[in-house]
Amino acid sequence: MSTNTMERTGPLQGVVVVDLTRALAGPHAAMMLGDLGADVIKIETPHGGDDTRGWGPPFVNPADAKRESTYFLSANRNKKSITLDLKAEDGRATLESLVRRADVLMENFRTGVLDRLGFTTERLAELNPRLVVLSISGFGHDGPEGGRAGYDQIAQGEAGLMSLTGPNPDDVQRVGVPIADLLAGMYGAFGVVAALQERERTGRGRVVRTSLLASVVGVHAFQGTKWTVAGEVGEAQGNHHPSISPYGLFRTADGAVQISVGSEGLWKRFCAGFHLDPETPGMATNPERVENHKQVLELVEDAFGAYTSDELLIELDRIGVPAGRVRTISEVYEWEQTKSQGLLVDVDHRTLGNITLPGPPLRFFEPDGTEVTETRHTAPPVLGADNDTVLSWLKECS
Repeated sequence: MSTNTMERTGPLQGVVVVDLTRALAGPHAAMMLGDLGADVIKIETPHGGDDTRGWGPPFVNPADAKRESTYFLSANRNKKSITLDLKAEDGRATLESLVRRADVLMENFRTGVLDRLGFTTERLAELNPRLVVLSISGFGHDGPEGGRAGYDQIAQGEAGLMSLTGPNPDDVQRVGVPIADLLAGMYGAFGVVAALQERERTGRGRVVRTSLLASVVGVHAFQGTKWTVAGEVGEAQGNHHPSISPYGLFRTADGAVQISVGSEGLWKRFCAGFHLDPETPGMATNPERVENHKQVLELVEDAFGAYTSDELLIELDRIGVPAGRVRTISEVYEWEQTKSQGLLVDVDHRTLGNITLPGPPLRFFEPDGTEVTETRHTAPPVLGADNDTVLSWLKECS
């Protein structure tokens, strides 16, 4: 559907996404598709736009009327922004025109809001039978608490994640990023791509639904089966793995390092490197070491106490035991390995000029190993920046 006013490159080139979402879960899903080359048209209210435009500090140019929220910048690269009042007839008419020409529509309104605006799933299918609709909610669209509003930290608590995070069961904590939102966005984008693939076979679109609750439950992993199969309730236990030992954060002479001794072979290698007996009573097998965690912790930290963190990481690398340091966010973005993976992109922002953003986590290669780099990334848009461009495109398509 791309025209001379709507051009991007990448695996999803030609896919047009109407993004009605705001905050983080939906915008993250839409940004993932934009990273892959889709034309993403972000629709915002004329009065302030996406909620996250006001979330801060930090803001860039905080004293300026054109200040930009770093929160908004984190979830809206590779998009166009138009402003529509969906409570007004002309705003709804423009949305109808967009829906007719789109491949995907994304929304994360409270359940029922889009229906009240006149865009039920049935109406959307009438306008465009090939349309894939992604709908993200807090706790699900149905069920006894369907339609309940959801924000990330509330969902982290309600979905059990906080009960597993923190130093101990009496001091549970949230994850340091809005992980429920981000996971819902990732699952949503995954569902959209699957529905687009199905459409190639059937010629018809789908409604894809996920929620913050579903996204967190979906990554319970072994903590989920620990309860559903073994009947045991996991709980917060700090920076050490509940099922593998030694695996976690251990003190050194001047700080701490993390290690992962994930097999009996690694345990023997670890012990040989630090002159320990792998058959020490109570430590010969992983289940024994998990059961005797405190003794293992003391044994390992006693061995590590003779090393600085830097010295220890060199030694662990020499003997082949996976290990790493705990970096600050600034250290991560200054790390050459981060840069080498394309995880920073430079873009030209309309009001801020050249800025650097965290980049997309996917890379594509030809079979011969040549990296495909034709995708051009664009800065998050200022509010309504693309009103004229998108409306002109709609006229060209009519």
